[in-house]
Amino acid sequence: MRSRILFISGRQEDALHLSQMLHTLPLKLEHVPSLCHARTRLNQLDYDVILTEANLPDGKWLDVLHLVRECPRETEVIVTDPQADARFWAEALNLGAYDLLAQPFCEPEVRRILFNACSRAHPQPQTMAADVA
Repeated sequence: MRSRILFISGRQEDALHLSQMLHTLPLKLEHVPSLCHARTRLNQLDYDVILTEANLPDGKWLDVLHLVRECPRETEVIVTDPQADARFWAEALNLGAYDLLAQPFCEPEVRRILFNACSRAHPQPQTMAADVA
């Protein structure tokens, strides 16, 4: 089963880069440019993971956490930011995010974190884990 990831980012080029990184995994990445668009998509479809920039054109990552908590289905939230440091990572996890990804994206880390987050919703066969590394 393909897991669904919603990527909230004002930068289309990041969405294209992520799609290229993830194309061999059983993950479907959809991109929206803002929190407002994300709210609309979450009312239409269920997602296993929300990947969001820390600072959005119309909100912040904490707004995404609040939005996800309103959804009937449990969804993991991963935050991405160029200033991803240990302090921000600890804050994000303490407030309910699944993880924090630094930008620019490091492909092995992106693949591992997104695959693991999606695996919480859809356990994958053991052979898939070897493809992520």
